[in-house]
Amino acid sequence: MSADPVDMTPVAALRERVSGSVAEVVSGQADAMHTAFLALLCSGHVLLEGVPGVGKTLLVRALSRVLDIRFGRVQFTPDLMPSDVIGTPVLRPQTGEFEFHPGPIFTDLLLADEINRAPAKTQAALLEAMQEGTVTVDGTRHPLGPHFLVFATQNPVEHEGTYSLPEAELDRFLFKITVGYPDEASELELLSRHHRDDAAPAALDAVANGDDLEAARALVERVVVSPEIVGYVASLVRATRSDALFSLGASPRAGVALVRAAKAQAATQGRDFTLPEDVQHVWLPTLRHRIQLDPGAEVEGLLADEALSRALSSVAVPR
Repeated sequence: MSADPVDMTPVAALRERVSGSVAEVVSGQADAMHTAFLALLCSGHVLLEGVPGVGKTLLVRALSRVLDIRFGRVQFTPDLMPSDVIGTPVLRPQTGEFEFHPGPIFTDLLLADEINRAPAKTQAALLEAMQEGTVTVDGTRHPLGPHFLVFATQNPVEHEGTYSLPEAELDRFLFKITVGYPDEASELELLSRHHRDDAAPAALDAVANGDDLEAARALVERVVVSPEIVGYVASLVRATRSDALFSLGASPRAGVALVRAAKAQAATQGRDFTLPEDVQHVWLPTLRHRIQLDPGAEVEGLLADEALSRALSSVAVPR
């Protein structure tokens, strides 16, 4: 712990306000909402995977609404061109000069819907934006703003007409969140809300703004990570490289992402220091898209989350 403790109450309070408000329209996705909020605290991009109709788009719309930040959506299709996302220079006859016309990427929360339906060229157009927070058109760099994040969705069961995301792009996502079906009680609540016609994100009031989010991010940066926790993270990511269940283990960037996410998790719990359980809490969403299973393990029906859980349990927890 630091000699001068930092009050993380504002971060925990912001999380409570946001989750409580989002829950008014999104039923049964509390874990997905919490993990998405951690990504916002880390300025990290998110890959949302789930079958159609489980609330992926609704979750992102609701988050933008309650945080009072801009929302943009692009439906990715096989014929989508990079200029359809980034924008394009337009000739102005009055001046005879080209003027840049911004595309839908110039927003705060960009929902890249069914991102794996676009070809690699269009997906690659997102890489600079996701890594640098800028786009370059005709040699001119255009900043995207401090709140810019990509929340991309993909369907895990429909593969016809889709393109696998390249590893370099996958690695730009802080989390891969799996959005499943709600439990019975949540589904009943969802049906009741839609029957009353009060389940639209437009019905939500903002409970915070961009300044509140930036202040929370600044506090997260001050969360202490002890040498023991750093060593624990290093041991975990290295365990995936030596485990026969994986043909591709976690990269050093995965370890950096794991530390960032653990700091955000600690802050939402009102602590200014990380614990092993913070690392464990964010282990699966941070790593599941950054590893590849050994073909033999896949043939046996082993899932990435199961293999990662085994790797997690194989490393001694610092005391």
